[in-house]
Formats: sequence, structure tokens, C-alpha cells
Amino acid sequence: MISCRKLGYQLSPISSAALISLLGGSHYNNTKVPGCQFSPFVIQSSTYQSIGPFLNRTDIHNVFTNSPFRMSVSTMAETILVQARDPSRLSRELGIAIDEHRFNDACKLYKQHKQIEGLPRKSILNKLLNGFAESCNLHWLEKAHSLVELVFEERKHELLEKETLIYISLSLARCQLPVPASTVLRKLVEIEKYPPVTAWSAVMAYMSQTAPGAFLATEFILEIGCLFQDNKIDPRKKINRAILAMKPNTTTFNIALASSLLYRTTRKAEELLQMMPRVDVKIDSTLLIIMAQIYERNGHREELKKLKRYIDEECSLGDLQFQQFYNCLLNCHLNFGDLNSAAMLVLEMLRKAKEARNSLSAATVVFKAVGSGKFSFPTHSSENSGGLEKTRSDPTPLPTYADFCKDRNYTNLEVEAKEMLKALLAKLQTRVELVTSEHGIILPTERIYAKLVNAFIQAGKVKDLADFLIKADKEDGPVSTENSVVVHVINACIALGWLDEAHDLIDEMQFSGIRTGSSVYSLLLKAYCEAKKPAEISSLLRDARKAGIQLNSSCYESLIQSRVLQKDNQGALHLFKEMKETKISKSAHQEFDMLLKGCAESGEVGMMTKLLEEIKDGQREDCGVHDWNNVIHFFSKKRLMQDAEKALRKMRALGHAPNAQTFHSLVTGYAAVGGKYTEVTELWGEMKALASSRSITFDQELLDSVLYTFVRGGFFSRAKEVVEWMEAGDMFIDMYKYRTLFLKYHKTLYKNKSANCQTEAQIKRKKAALAFKKWVGLN
Repeated sequence: MISCRKLGYQLSPISSAALISLLGGSHYNNTKVPGCQFSPFVIQSSTYQSIGPFLNRTDIHNVFTNSPFRMSVSTMAETILVQARDPSRLSRELGIAIDEHRFNDACKLYKQHKQIEGLPRKSILNKLLNGFAESCNLHWLEKAHSLVELVFEERKHELLEKETLIYISLSLARCQLPVPASTVLRKLVEIEKYPPVTAWSAVMAYMSQTAPGAFLATEFILEIGCLFQDNKIDPRKKINRAILAMKPNTTTFNIALASSLLYRTTRKAEELLQMMPRVDVKIDSTLLIIMAQIYERNGHREELKKLKRYIDEECSLGDLQFQQFYNCLLNCHLNFGDLNSAAMLVLEMLRKAKEARNSLSAATVVFKAVGSGKFSFPTHSSENSGGLEKTRSDPTPLPTYADFCKDRNYTNLEVEAKEMLKALLAKLQTRVELVTSEHGIILPTERIYAKLVNAFIQAGKVKDLADFLIKADKEDGPVSTENSVVVHVINACIALGWLDEAHDLIDEMQFSGIRTGSSVYSLLLKAYCEAKKPAEISSLLRDARKAGIQLNSSCYESLIQSRVLQKDNQGALHLFKEMKETKISKSAHQEFDMLLKGCAESGEVGMMTKLLEEIKDGQREDCGVHDWNNVIHFFSKKRLMQDAEKALRKMRALGHAPNAQTFHSLVTGYAAVGGKYTEVTELWGEMKALASSRSITFDQELLDSVLYTFVRGGFFSRAKEVVEWMEAGDMFIDMYKYRTLFLKYHKTLYKNKSANCQTEAQIKRKKAALAFKKWVGLN
């Protein structure tokens, strides 16, 4: 019980008689107040308000202990507490505190109002929320979100204005609080106060700066996209205007897809790609490149091949965007082990580059394009990337709520969303490494040559490698014999100790009628001498003489020294006479060393470095896994699960171990068919066995799909296992989604506490269900 001192009034003494006269004699009201126990008489509130400021504790005691005013002191104090402050006065003080940014005082006044009258009126409540949001302070933002949650719990959401909720969501997202920001947006959709896409796209853009926020952004678009699939909403009806204004557009899809790429949730991104044609989203040049990157990451090479036709015909693509696409396509060919397709693509680039250089009209087109700024896209310079980072780290200040409301169409937020999209795309551009360009002409880099050389040699396809290098030399234009791509590759192989492969490449060059410079033979002969391989030395020396190659004095010295060490004095003497007959001078020796140095400076060292990096990368994933994953994905997408199971058995029989991509396709396929919970349970058991037996990791996307299936089917014991697995891996879990899912399908499950659970299994299932219900916050 609160004393009168806390009422905030200056009480002056007054006599009991005066008090009785002020009370108006015997006029009393016997109305009961809920929660309080009164005697039959309670003072009228209007009467008390007129005399309240003049009462003190002694007078109250004297009056109400004398007959006929026999009330308990505690009862009267309860009445005084309820009627102590006028709610309208509290509202005025609350509004003043908010205007003066005295949020601590505002909180206290709000609590007093809540105790006396309940929630404040609509204008004051929204003013309080907007003040908290405008502060951009984490503490007050959390208070605002808690207050919104309370209003929804009390089912009084009609007190909340749509603009207020959008403003709170934006402020939460800007302050790196994606979970409450997405919750507020979801609540808006739930109560059918649909936010326009120009507004929520900015919220999505700010949310997408973190991995959990990017995941939630994708989930939100998938949820609201379902409302617009297959033209469910009739645009001709005026009543649908508000919901049609919420329909996701190209910018929102680009933001969600780009953030999914950045945080490696590309399987979830592919769900967005599948939804796009069903909601009639227009594809722009940015979306084309993002699609290519997603297909490459997920290993869908056939989709990339289909996309190539659109890329080549798209006029609005910039220089860097072409690089990104061909980088994706080359990577995909290499991942599938299709070296011939990768080599053909490189040769196609070289051929087109040669045609562009030799064609005057093509050169004119390039000149005009550069002059008009078509190719002035972001480069890899640190200056440019720094500018993009500044856009992200120093965003536009949050407008005041008044200014926010003036922008009726949320055009400023739309501009912010596009700026944030540019920042996301800039972070993805650093992945381009296999393709470069010169004045708009796409060219392969040393990195792709190194990858192809390493892959061809690892596969034992030296002849195919030689054919590719010879064709590449022809397409690359006239270069000196000592500076060709083939020579660089052979020199790199020699430097890395791949002597047999280097020798095979020289042989293939000879068979093709391509003349090789003396530097290659000299380097390889020296390497054979150091490795003490006399048979190989004799073979290569014979080939060099047959080809008319003139060796230098340094090479002869190494050969003579090798013969001496082998105690072949006759052979050493013969080599010495040969060197004398050719009249090789020291000056020629020095010139040869200078030539080798020039070759190294022109690219040989770079090629060797790239090859060494490729070797250090280690063995790539089994290429057959990608092929079988594509087959299983196709069957699962078409809901042909029996065929997908047969493909999985065949995959295992051929010795290819399934990975996370394999299981994800199967789980989503079973979920799409419906009712296949036993099959998913078996897959879950296999996944756990694989994780314990070998080093295989299951990412958030896969575990989230498994968890969704188990919750949907009511397998809460298994769902608990998945949750524990995700929590152990510190993975984000969308609690709102699972709370909604539980309410949708299991709202009445075990609601009757006296339900009979006779067997131990039934008791266990009930306990698991109640534990999960508590975990999602449905106590």
C-alpha cells in the first residue's frame, strides 16, 4: 500500500467537522471497485478529487474511524491510490516528457498510467514509441519493441499506427537489431496494415548487413511472396491497393539475393529465384549476374549455360558484370571436372579478343563505349572500394518522425535501399579472379591458366593440355618463341619439379610442328642433371639435336659435370668436344642468362606462383558429387522422390559420398511432397552418423530445413536434437517462424492437461512437445 506522501500533493490540515461538511453529509456511493475489499460505503470519486489536496493522514484516520464512516484504513488507502492522479493529467505530463526527451520520466509516467488506466490513448502511445525510435538508442529501442509486443499481447493493436511501426522497424534495422525489426514488419502484415515495398525494402537493406538479418530478409520475402503467387491478388479491385503496394520488386529480390551470396545461404536464395517468375518480378542486369553467382555456388551448371545466351545478348551489362559471369561459368566447369569445356571457353575469349583487336569497327565501338561511360563500372582499386564502404559505415541519419511522415511515398527510403544494394554488390566483386578485361575486351588471367594446367596434369591429360596451349598461343596473337604461353607453362612445371610432364609437353610440341626455344631444353636438361636421371638426359639431348636446338655453355657444363659424376668420362669428353665445335662463347652465355631473366620478368614467375598456389590448395571435392547432386536436385524439384532415392543409392554405389547439398535437396523434396517425415528421420540419422565418422559439416540452411520438417510433422524429440545441434554451432534460429508454425499446426496439441498418456512413448512425446512449446515462447 502506497502512503499519501507518494501522491505528490501538499496536504494542509483540516478538521474532521470541516471534512464531514465537505463530504456533503450523508451522500455516499456503495459502488465496488474490482480488486479491493470495501465496507458498504465508498466516497464518490468527484467528491474526493475536490478535497483530496487538503487531506492529511491524521484527518483521514479521524474521519473514517468515527461512526458513521466506519471503513478500514487499508480500504480507504486503496481508493485514494486509484483516484490519486487524473489520467488526463498523466497523459499531458507524459507528452511533455516525450517532447523534452526525458525518457526516464516518460517511462515512470507510463507505468503509473498503466496501473491506473491501462495503456495510454492512441496519440500518446504512438508519440512515446516514436520518441524511443527517434533516439536511436539501443536501450530505448528495446523498450519500444517490448511495448509493441505488449500491445499485441493485449490484442489492442488498433492503438498502433502503421507509420509508427514502420518507423520503429527502420530504426531497429539501422541499429543492427534485425530480429525485432523483422518481427515488427511481420506483425504489420499479420494485422493487415501492409507496409509499402518502398518502405520495407530499406528495412531489408539495413537488416542484410548481418548474417541473421540476411536470413530473416529472405524469409520475409518468401512469406509475403506467397501472397502474390500465381496472381492470387486481383489488381482491379480497389480493396487490394494496399496489399499490392507491398508486393516485392526487383530491388528487394536483389538485396536478399546479394546478402545470401555474401553470407553463403545460397540454397535459400534459390527458393527466391524459383518464386520470382510466379510473382512477375522483372529481371535486370544486376539480377542476371547474381543469379549466375548463385547457380555457380550451388553447382547448377546447366542453368548457367542457359543463362549465357541472355548474358551475351544483354546490352546493358557492364565490363565488370561480364567478368563476373564468365568467372562463374569457368569455376563451374572446373568444379565439374569438365576441363575441355573450360579450355574451349578460354579459347573463345581469346578468339573474340583477337577479332576485336583486328577489327576497326569493333575498336570504334569500344572507343565510343568508353567515352560514354558504359564501361566506367567499379574497379578493384582501394580508392573506389573505400568510397563504397563509406556509404555502408556512414549511412544517412535517421530522419525525425515528422520528416518521415512527410515523405508519403517513402521515396527517400527507396533511394537508401538502392544505395545499400550498391554496397552489397561491391563486396561481391572481389571474387573475380579468372577473367579480366582491357578496354571492354574479356581476357583470361594467369589464374585460369594455372588452374587448367594443374587440373590437366593431375588428370594425366598432358596431350589435351598441349593441344589447348598450342591453340591458345595461336589465338593470343604473334609472340616470341621464348615468351609464349606454352614456354611459360613448361618453365613453371620444371621449376615445380614436374619434369616428366614438362618433357611430355615438349614432345607434344614437336609432334604438332611447333618449334620450341633453346631455353626450355636447357632448363629441363639442367633439372635432369640435378635429379640424376641419365636416361632422360640422353633422350632429351637427342631430341634437341634432332630439332636443331643450340644449347648454351652453362647447359653443356651441367651435362659434362653430370657425366663425370656418373664416371662416364668418354661421354663427358664427347660433350666437351661438341661444345668446342659449336664455339659457344661466354658472351653468348651471358646473353642467354639475360634472355631467361627477361622471360621470368614477363610472366614465367607469375605462372609458377599461381601453379604453386593451386597445388597448395589440395585435392578438390570429387567432381562426381556435383553431377549426382544435380541429378538428385532435379528429381527432388520435380517431386519424383523415388527416382531421387535411386539416384542416391547409385551415387553411393559408385563411391561418391553425399554432402550437405545432397541432403538439402532430399529434405526439401520430401517436405514439398508432404507426409514423408519417416524418410526425413532416416536421413537425419544418416547425417548424424556421417558427422561423427568423418569431417563433414552441415550448415544452417540444411539444419533449418530439417527442423522445419520435424516441427511441421510434430516430431518434437527430433526437433529438439536439431535445435541442440544448431545451438552448439552458434547458428541463428528464426524463433518467430517456428512459433507461427507451431500455432498453425499444433495449437491444440496437449492443451488439455488431463489427456491420457498411457505408454512411456506417449509420455515422452508429450514432454517433448511441451518443452518445444516452451522453447518457442508459448507458455
